[in-house]
Amino acid sequence: MTKCAECDGSISIPNDALAGEIVTCPECGASFELVETPQGFELKTAQTVGEDWGQ
Repeated sequence: MTKCAECDGSISIPNDALAGEIVTCPECGASFELVETPQGFELKTAQTVGEDWGQ
């Protein structure tokens, strides 16, 4: 369990989580990428990919 950087809500990290997975805050909907560290996982704000309309 860790805290959301956006709203300070609780985010549950599954026991079988892998580095690079995306988790979403159930309270505000913010998305975070799991980054593996020696102490466990840290949350990094996930990159959002916008629509590319060929412009």
